[in-house]
Amino acid sequence: MPLAHGIGAQHDLPLSPFYAYAGAFAALFVSFLSLGLLWSSSRFRGDLAGRPLPAAVQRLADAPATRTALRALGAAAALLLVLHLLLGPDDPDRNPAPGAVYVLLWVGLVPASLLLGPVWRLLNPLRTLHALLRRLLPTGRPPRPLPARLGIRPAAAGLLLFTWLELVAPDNTTAAVLLTALGAHTAVHLLGAARYGPDWFAHADPFEAYSSLLARLSPLGRRADGRLVLRSPFNGLDATPPVPGLVASVCVLLGSTAYDGLSDNPRWIDVLQTSALGRTPTATLGLLAAVALVALLYGLCAGALRLLNRELTTPLTSFAHSLLPIALGYLVAHYFSLFATEGPRTVIMAAGTDNAPSPAPPLGPGGLATLQVASIVIGHVLGVIAAHDRSVRLFPPDRAVAGQLPLFGLMIAYTLGGIGLLIA
Repeated sequence: MPLAHGIGAQHDLPLSPFYAYAGAFAALFVSFLSLGLLWSSSRFRGDLAGRPLPAAVQRLADAPATRTALRALGAAAALLLVLHLLLGPDDPDRNPAPGAVYVLLWVGLVPASLLLGPVWRLLNPLRTLHALLRRLLPTGRPPRPLPARLGIRPAAAGLLLFTWLELVAPDNTTAAVLLTALGAHTAVHLLGAARYGPDWFAHADPFEAYSSLLARLSPLGRRADGRLVLRSPFNGLDATPPVPGLVASVCVLLGSTAYDGLSDNPRWIDVLQTSALGRTPTATLGLLAAVALVALLYGLCAGALRLLNRELTTPLTSFAHSLLPIALGYLVAHYFSLFATEGPRTVIMAAGTDNAPSPAPPLGPGGLATLQVASIVIGHVLGVIAAHDRSVRLFPPDRAVAGQLPLFGLMIAYTLGGIGLLIA
């Protein structure tokens, strides 16, 4: 049995469609109107902004001992995971390994990256293994430079493959499937790092890209001069590099989370059970269709932006950062209760308790419904703010507000779709 996802049966949540839709539309409209009237020039400074933390904090964060300890922690956790898969019972109710992958890693990276920045770069056991192999098996050949056109496209492909494993793959909590996936993941990235050096991980490891994108919303960051600073998350968003693959990565996050919401819908379950193609091919097509729909809507929006300003040569990447708060809102809405219940249970099992019970949900149905709708709406409002600031920077003053109308329409479509999945 796959791990149950965080939102449970959405159609049972006590949500009023009228109030949910009306409240979401009102929040977006008021924020858009207020920004248009009161925000006429760009206020975000990207990686030039931030208040430096004390020098002692910077020294501790950058100390070799700190980084070595984090590498050791990541390597120890990976070793324990493999040992549980190899030696533990092949039952997700008695083995913490599936929960470690799908809850502590995938969902846990959300709060960890928001609080501490791109933590997976420091914990990544594959970086540690690659460095160890380089010492034991030196080749004497310098790594090749990564092609600039590569960007984070390999990471976007890896994110899609992982979400397929989480949401679609049959028997995805069994030891055989997880060991196969981990083995393939390890082999691909060690081969890539052997060719291109450790920079490969930042561009191709899906968990590093995932953590780094979420960390754009962290109040903890680094300025362009390397100083560790406290900053507005909007400045972190504004500094998001417009690299190839950024749009694909964000669309995978949005589309896969939307499909996660759809996967519990009784109508979709009926489709999976009656499809002539079979459950797995149909679910795969559903996941790909969800990602493609998100990408299509954003592509149409980018095309409209290009028509409104012919000097805007990169409409796809220029506003992609504004989708990150939306993706975060979807992640919180869909995975909060999963993390709050299955996360502690996984830790208890890892400590040696067999068949540990799940803790009671921290919120009742009403509180959970409020959190889900609020997360989606707040994520979109933050996206509107980020998009507005970029728009007044890139568009002529007389077209700055009108130039945002395609983005505003996109935000409304994403909001209605996200809430619709909650109350369907």
